[in-house]
Amino acid sequence: MMHYSGAEGKAVPVESPEDWEIRRSHILANMQLVMGDPPPDTRRCALDVQVLEEVQTETYLRRKITYMAEEGDRVPAYLFIPTSVHGRVPGIVCLHQTTAVGKAEPAGIGGLPNLHYAGELAEHGYVTIAPDYPGYGDYQFDAYANGYVSATMKGIYNHSRAIDVLASLPEVDGERIGCIGHSLGGHNTLFLAAFDERVGVAVTSCGFSSFRKYKDGDIAGWSHKGYMPRIADLYGARAETMPFEFSEVLGAIAPRAVFVNAPTGDTNFPLEGVLECLAAAQPVYALYGAHGRLEAAHPECGHDFPPEVREQAYAFIDSVLKG
Repeated sequence: MMHYSGAEGKAVPVESPEDWEIRRSHILANMQLVMGDPPPDTRRCALDVQVLEEVQTETYLRRKITYMAEEGDRVPAYLFIPTSVHGRVPGIVCLHQTTAVGKAEPAGIGGLPNLHYAGELAEHGYVTIAPDYPGYGDYQFDAYANGYVSATMKGIYNHSRAIDVLASLPEVDGERIGCIGHSLGGHNTLFLAAFDERVGVAVTSCGFSSFRKYKDGDIAGWSHKGYMPRIADLYGARAETMPFEFSEVLGAIAPRAVFVNAPTGDTNFPLEGVLECLAAAQPVYALYGAHGRLEAAHPECGHDFPPEVREQAYAFIDSVLKG
């Protein structure tokens, strides 16, 4: 973890933040071997946000919107603006888990009550946006027919454009941006934060374990068209052949803040692998003197985001974006 490949392939120890930036560039390049390259900035067209409906509650205004991610591709999303907004406040991208209702779950319109975090964070004073991931909710988009080699990279791009939407709003301070997600949304949160440095704080719930601890290294589940097909096509769906690990994804986000919800009974993402990743990433945070910027909770439950841990996560977000 704390070495990078230097001249002639020799391992060079990481001893400074400047060294880590070299290592980080290698991590992102290796992630792109699996995910494909991010679209060039020339793909960033006008957002052309369209409001489809508005619902006013006592605590927030909820808008159902679409925004233009790239020419010919409109992403459906819910946007929450707190009624208590005075001046510019932080904005948070809220990413859903694997669920047919997509964005409606974090929006509190359907799905599991423990995953209604877009509405809850709006009640905490944040402007939030919950977009659909390709193939979920109201959003059907063939990433592969449009030049992508993974749905994961299309998701990263769309979620980065969701940050653009937040930053375009008069209510939002574009210098104070966070991201939160559970399961599918949990690892997409980390991927977004790794590639988009505007994310100042990331909350990942039940979003990862080490590839080696995931189903004993058989990572075929990561290789379907909703994720990264190259995992099977180029790397045989085996952890030992992967060019990146989640410990490195965490390190690529450093020194920005990350909160991890990793329950003791999550059978999707074993705790042992999460702890290994956290331990491997901590030296990177120490290198920056970013103590307390990588935190974790381990509730005694399954693949869930219980209320007490959500409140802990929200307090962590507050400490970064409101502190």
